[in-house]
Amino acid sequence: MSISTHVLDTMRGSPAAGLAVTLLKRGPDGGWTVIGRAVTDADGRARELTHEELEVGEYRLDFDTEPYFERSGLSAFYPEVSVAFNLEDPAGHLHVPLLLSPYGYTTYKGT
Repeated sequence: MSISTHVLDTMRGSPAAGLAVTLLKRGPDGGWTVIGRAVTDADGRARELTHEELEVGEYRLDFDTEPYFERSGLSAFYPEVSVAFNLEDPAGHLHVPLLLSPYGYTTYKGT
C-alpha cells in the first residue's frame, strides 16, 4: 500500500509546491504516531509519504499550510489542514488530494 497526495492552490490555479505534509497513524490508545513526511514537488505532489508497511486503520495527513501562504505574501486562515481517513484495503494505492485557498479547502478520495 502506498499513500500519495496532490495539493492544488485553487486561488492561483496552480500546484502548491514546497508544502510540508506529515502522515500519521492512530494507535490502539487513540494517540497519533508520525510514520512519514514529505514536501510537495513542483507539481504539488507528494508521491510517496512512507516506506512503512501500512495496515488497516485510521490515518491522518497534516498539511503545514501557513509557511506556504506566507511565502506568497498571504495570511492563512487555516495555518494547518488535517485530513483523517480510514484505510480499509492495505493492498492498493490511496490518493488524497487537497484543493487549497487562503480561506477554504476541499479534499476527497482520489485514484
